Amino acid sequence: MKRTHIFFLLLSVFVLLIYYFYYSSVPKNYQHILALAFAVKEINENPNILSNLSLGFHTLNSYYTAKTTYKQRHSSEPYSYCSQICGKPNLLATRRPREEYLCILFQLTYGSFLPIQHANTLFPFLYQMVPNEAQQHIGVVQLLRHFGWTWIGLWAVDDDKGDRFLQTMAPMLDENVICYAFIMRIPKWNYVDEMIKYVLQRVEYYSTVFREKASVFFVYGEPPSFQVLRMLIFVAPFLELPFRGKVWIVTSHWDFASHSIQKNWDLQTFHGSISFTVHSNQPEGFQKFLQMVRPSWFKRDGFIQDFWEQAFDCLLTTSKEWEGEENKTCTGEENLESLPGGLFEMKMTGHSYNVYNAIYAVAHALNAIFQFKSMHRRLEDGRKTVHQFLRSIIFNNSAGDTVYFNENAELVVGFDVTNWRIYPNGSVIRAKVGKLKPQAPFGKELTIYDEQIGLPVSVCNDNCYPGSSRKKKEGEKFCCYDCFPCPEGTISNQKDMDACVKCAEENYPNQDQTGCIPRGLSYLSYQEKLGLSLAVSALAFSLITTFVLTTFVKHKDTPIVKANNRSLTYLLLISLLLCFLCSLLFIGQPGKGTCLFRQMTFSIVFSVALSSILAKTITVVLAFMGLANCVVLSCSFLQAGICTLWLSASPPFPDTDVQSLKSEIILECNEGSAAMFYCALGYMGFLAIVSFLVAFLARKLPDSFNEAKFITFSMLVFCSVWLTFVPTYLSTKGKYMVAVEVFSILSSSAGLLGCIFFPKCYIIVLRSDLNNKESLIRGRK
Repeated sequence: MKRTHIFFLLLSVFVLLIYYFYYSSVPKNYQHILALAFAVKEINENPNILSNLSLGFHTLNSYYTAKTTYKQRHSSEPYSYCSQICGKPNLLATRRPREEYLCILFQLTYGSFLPIQHANTLFPFLYQMVPNEAQQHIGVVQLLRHFGWTWIGLWAVDDDKGDRFLQTMAPMLDENVICYAFIMRIPKWNYVDEMIKYVLQRVEYYSTVFREKASVFFVYGEPPSFQVLRMLIFVAPFLELPFRGKVWIVTSHWDFASHSIQKNWDLQTFHGSISFTVHSNQPEGFQKFLQMVRPSWFKRDGFIQDFWEQAFDCLLTTSKEWEGEENKTCTGEENLESLPGGLFEMKMTGHSYNVYNAIYAVAHALNAIFQFKSMHRRLEDGRKTVHQFLRSIIFNNSAGDTVYFNENAELVVGFDVTNWRIYPNGSVIRAKVGKLKPQAPFGKELTIYDEQIGLPVSVCNDNCYPGSSRKKKEGEKFCCYDCFPCPEGTISNQKDMDACVKCAEENYPNQDQTGCIPRGLSYLSYQEKLGLSLAVSALAFSLITTFVLTTFVKHKDTPIVKANNRSLTYLLLISLLLCFLCSLLFIGQPGKGTCLFRQMTFSIVFSVALSSILAKTITVVLAFMGLANCVVLSCSFLQAGICTLWLSASPPFPDTDVQSLKSEIILECNEGSAAMFYCALGYMGFLAIVSFLVAFLARKLPDSFNEAKFITFSMLVFCSVWLTFVPTYLSTKGKYMVAVEVFSILSSSAGLLGCIFFPKCYIIVLRSDLNNKESLIRGRK
């Protein structure tokens, strides 16, 4: 027969309430006791652990305050236990003198433990089944940032713990650009009538606070603080306080379990709340175990009778009848599943899971100790050795989780981010919407499943959306600001940007100024209608010039061709042909070669054409054929010298213009030296003006076929085109500036071709009867 060894002392949290005319003792965290019983039952039925022992446990009431717990502990019969599992407030464990636990080998707490300096020295055998609460605060800040909640309300219990919490959280919120609209201190628990009186005295302040724009409240406190808040919400409808529509963020200290007095109170105010609960799992068989719980256990469980009567609002037949009260009798067949979730949950909660793991941790440590003793027969320095066994324990529990402690005797475990869904029928559903892993890399501790949660916005004012920037409001916290549209040419592509930014040179802002769009390339190309039409015109004029030249060569011995220097005529036609063709250098994407030679080629070729016309005009006036050749050579070489100097000093090169057009980058040829460009252009203008003046003076002189008159008209057209070109060229940008120059080249060249050669071609082709010596002589007379 197995030997029974009692080693567990459970300090579970109970409540003592005074409500009007009767006392109601409600075991609030009864599931913790059931989790303990379930773990002990599993261990005793497992032949692989503590095979020669049967485990037992003894539970005591930890009440609701440290003072009451301390008094009851010293007034009760002393016990000596091997292990102690402490309840959530941990008040007794942190207040016991050292000499009181000399006989205790382990102390395990399954509630959050307030950090204390030199805790390992003061409590060398204290093990924490929950991570340090500071990790929860970091998780809350990350949660606020994840959802963009920058305007929140802070609630803290009105004691030293609340003061430390505010001192810790305020700088953390500032560092993460989160502001708090108010700080509300939660009073300590008192009698119901005192709590109502307290609320009534502060109703105006509460009304102001709850009408703040903050939609998210972060609450810090322990279970008694939650009951105070429940009391405040209970009276809120009578005071017209707008409690609904808020998101409550709480830490693992809190739970939403109701006391007997509050089981019919509305919990829907907390619908949508988010809590950081201790990570829990569901051991196989636990729900079935709960379904089997019956009040007949009261002989072995001193608390089930109180729990059953308060939970199901009935009296067991063995209990005393209350005078003046009519209560129904419990059948004993009531099922825990029928209780609302706010009063009792069928799934193992985080704290119950910690109790479960604590029992198994001690059991595994004891198992290791007995195995060690069986091999070595005695333990050196018993307490320290046992302590080492528990600290080094590692095992997988029945739910599949690995259980072990870190160097600070803290259980290595994370938190579940729980979204509480509370429905009008009283049912409560915990939805896991994320997890917090303190062991994860920095910045990746929190994971949120956004698709499972829908929450409101909580900011001081609406976000400044992309396309605008923010500016802090004078006299307000830094989370409050005004929004201003981005200036022209700048963008903001994120919410709440402090300043709008310019796009890179290769991009430009879209219409809403929320992003940058790649800029197109702008140049006179053959693919667009303008470039194509100019290219076709250049080729057409080139063909016409070629036709005229061919006609003159074919009729080279006729009087009209021989008159006024046939060589100059050929030179003029060839230079005009080249003028038409060189205009094609201006069409297409600018390259190094085209930029370098297009202006030079045009300047020199056009200078040859104008020199030829000037020579023709001088021939009419002076009739010296030899002088004509000198005029052509000297005028052409002078322009060639200007171009050579231009190339050597500052040659043209491909360039981009990102300033002129908003949505396009202009690909252009930078002329290098604007002075040299206008110098070459001015020289051509000088030749044209001289030719025009000489031809105008010679218009009445005897001439064959009115040569001087036609030259006068051609120079008039030429000068008109280029005088118009200069202001138009200077007032346009990009491809249109190039198109103006190409148009000027084509129109001025076509003017020369038409005015000088069209009449002669007319005579050659259509009026050959006038192409004879008699007409030549008549023209000279």
